[in-house]
Amino acid sequence: MGLTAFGTSGGGLEVPRSALADTLLERLTATYAPSADPERAASTRAYLKNIAPFLGLTTPDRRALSRAVLAGTPRPDEADCTAVALRCWRLPEREYQYFAVDYLRRHVRCLSSGFLPVARHLVSTVPWWDTVDALASHVVGDLVAADPKLRADMDAWIEDDDLWVARTALLHQLFYKKSTDTERLFAYCVRQSGHPDFFIRKAIGWCLREYAKTDPEAVRDFVARERERLSPLSVREALKNIGP
Repeated sequence: MGLTAFGTSGGGLEVPRSALADTLLERLTATYAPSADPERAASTRAYLKNIAPFLGLTTPDRRALSRAVLAGTPRPDEADCTAVALRCWRLPEREYQYFAVDYLRRHVRCLSSGFLPVARHLVSTVPWWDTVDALASHVVGDLVAADPKLRADMDAWIEDDDLWVARTALLHQLFYKKSTDTERLFAYCVRQSGHPDFFIRKAIGWCLREYAKTDPEAVRDFVARERERLSPLSVREALKNIGP
């Protein structure tokens, strides 16, 4: 597979050559930009703490535009997905990154375990919950489910100093339900229970609350056992739908 570098903004990653990505990026920028709403863009940027510039597209409008962009295009392979994602991440406006996340979610079965370093790059580059959470639960989570050897990578990610990488490890099993590795889930929550950041504490509560839909007693027992370690926010979120 031929590779071509796309500058230092790629964080050292190389973007695969992809005719499909060329087509999609050309269509994407030509379709999204004319629909920009500067007033909405300013308010959205403020709401999301100035993480990035925005075009100001509503989600329904953006997805309708995306359908036009994708019309008639073939199913991608992993190189195509990688090229689309990395090139969207190089564009300043956030909506292009949302397009990439949606594209990866739609075609996650085209991705192998070798995509995980790309996913980590996306998680840790211009990171905020609006992209990280979908990547964690719908891309990284699916990669790990398909290749259990990647659990070792999650064991490393939960120890990472980058809070968004650690949050991804916490959330990757979010929708596993009965397939959840509860030993890992609870161990990860304990490992990060003392983290001072809101986004880690919230993620602990969220993944526990979601698993409580499958096994409420296990979550109650875990919280009762570890309550002194867990933050009040994590406890409150974990028990939100099941009570103490």
